Amino acid sequence: MTITQLQYVLAIAEHKNFTKAAEHCFVTQPTLSTQVQKLEDQLDILIFDRSKKPIELTDVGKKIVKQARNIVNESDRIQDIVDQQKGFIGGEFKLGIIPTIMPTLLPMFLKNFIKKYPKVKLKIEELTTEEIISRLKDGHLDAAIAATPLENEFIKERVLYYEPFVAYVPNNHRLKHKKAISVSDLDLDDMLLLEDGHCLRDGVINLCKVFKDHIDDNFQLESGSIETLIKLSNEGLGMTLLPYLHTLDVQHKLESNLIHFEDPSPAREVSVIYHKSELKMHIIDALFNEISGIIRGAIAFSNVKIISPLAK
Repeated sequence: MTITQLQYVLAIAEHKNFTKAAEHCFVTQPTLSTQVQKLEDQLDILIFDRSKKPIELTDVGKKIVKQARNIVNESDRIQDIVDQQKGFIGGEFKLGIIPTIMPTLLPMFLKNFIKKYPKVKLKIEELTTEEIISRLKDGHLDAAIAATPLENEFIKERVLYYEPFVAYVPNNHRLKHKKAISVSDLDLDDMLLLEDGHCLRDGVINLCKVFKDHIDDNFQLESGSIETLIKLSNEGLGMTLLPYLHTLDVQHKLESNLIHFEDPSPAREVSVIYHKSELKMHIIDALFNEISGIIRGAIAFSNVKIISPLAK
């Protein structure tokens, strides 16, 4: 049994196709098939049910894939040990960022990080929290930046900052006269929300549930982006809540629509998250330190109340 054979097994399990798996592993399809067949012969079992289209794992194959993923991860740790011993920070690093964090945080740190660590080949994807958790568990992401806590046994969280929510209240809205608002002022009946699948939406709903035992899911209007929510709010269709960093991009003429919360301000916790196997920690540490150093100058809030991003 070899690490290479296990890598081939994991590729087939992911792609459910021998040809695609071979392309992913940069080998010919006969080479990959021969090595997997050798492993099955050695173990005297079938890992894959080749009669199914697409290919499926057998019951014992599912157990083997789970263990193979652990073994391959542990073998990757050897390179991590060598890199850290040499003080080398480089190589491919796959980072996921949720949509409500990507447009504000990424421009703040990306240029500096690339300049400081030119040997790191960053591959950044905008993904939902659900997609991030799945890819971290499967080893398809090295780390991610997301709203926490997520309470997932496979994932470790390292808090970067706490980002308060700020109300965006258009003209002629019932709260427009207030200098500061409280959570009890919020009503989902006149609030614009992000569409289902965004953790920010769940956070806002959880915030409003503090003062209501039951909330119907018949919201007035939903959108896929914060920018669209602002535009719809300007049309008088309701108010919305913005993460603090998004308020920095609000046009000067619209700043009067921003109303802060009374202390303690509701806020989201933003963290670097990664698999509990802790691979590529030297790059994760570098990423964490770079973002932390920059964000301290942008967010100075401390008296906040963290709102969970978990759907309830």
